[in-house]
Amino acid sequence: MRRSRSTTGPVTRKAKTSPVRSRSVDASVREGIRVLDIEARAVLDLKARLDDRFARAVTLLYECQGKVVISGMGKSGLIGQKIAATLASTGTPSFFLHPAEGVHGDLGMLARPDVLIAISNSGETQEVLQLLPFVKRLNVPVVGMTGKMTSTLSKNSDVTLDVSVDEEACPLGLAPTASTTATLAMGDALAVALLQKRGFKHDDFAQFHPGGSLGRRLLVKVRDLMQHGEHLPRVRASVSGADTILEMTSKKLGLTTVIDAKGGLYGIVTDGDLRRFIQAGGDFSRVKAGDLASRHPKTIGPDELATTAVAQMERFSITALVVIEPPNRLAGVIHLHDLLKHGIV
Repeated sequence: MRRSRSTTGPVTRKAKTSPVRSRSVDASVREGIRVLDIEARAVLDLKARLDDRFARAVTLLYECQGKVVISGMGKSGLIGQKIAATLASTGTPSFFLHPAEGVHGDLGMLARPDVLIAISNSGETQEVLQLLPFVKRLNVPVVGMTGKMTSTLSKNSDVTLDVSVDEEACPLGLAPTASTTATLAMGDALAVALLQKRGFKHDDFAQFHPGGSLGRRLLVKVRDLMQHGEHLPRVRASVSGADTILEMTSKKLGLTTVIDAKGGLYGIVTDGDLRRFIQAGGDFSRVKAGDLASRHPKTIGPDELATTAVAQMERFSITALVVIEPPNRLAGVIHLHDLLKHGIV
């Protein structure tokens, strides 16, 4: 007898993807693309405005004998804080001054040798404009960054940079989006142009970034990480093959340096050299370290950056470099494991 399907029990059905949710995800992606397109155009449009006004702004900042002070309200203020941080980290002494706090006592941060970068998209932000009379009395030059070249801020600036945008990415045209992106990009352009004008180098950058992995990569030198002294594997060229292997085993670097009678570098013996010797039918009871050694190992100076050692190891597909001081004095060995342990790689 055929069993009838229960009308009261649960019925299991294959789950279906919600078309509403699917359409929502697609709409979100489209909206994200629209936003990025608008903001990308806003940044690219700035290129045509980098004229003599931009050059004069860079010159004003370059010739500043004090500090570059950035001020802006709201979202412009947040962008100003980032610009100040970028300037400071690339060799231009800079800090952010909140305009509302400025008119309530913090204007004492400003001094005659300083330069003020004032940011206001409308150019009519009252808190920013209230700073200007005091700034003018100090004879402090003003670089205005605004989206309205006919605004009060623009008229009272020594140099005005146009950061206007055709439209905000916000569909309501209310939330600062493309305008803040354009202002941030203009600030980066100023900072990098100043960096180039100052001849700012890697070593200078390292002085302002001593912490974290960035500081390690920019400051740590080979001599700081190399194996030396009693930790350095080292044998004379006249030492037996057996003693060479013992030295390699005890120092655990997979190699040993070989020195000549005067203490200069003769070569190195690696695990690979030993394997090739065995494959060729060699006899360790008769061979000397000098016979096993590769005579022209890759070397590096102790005052080179550790990152340079990494680059050389990658270039030659090796895991260690011999550290040499002129004319041919063995100073140490730097191994890939040391670089990994200290976060250089």
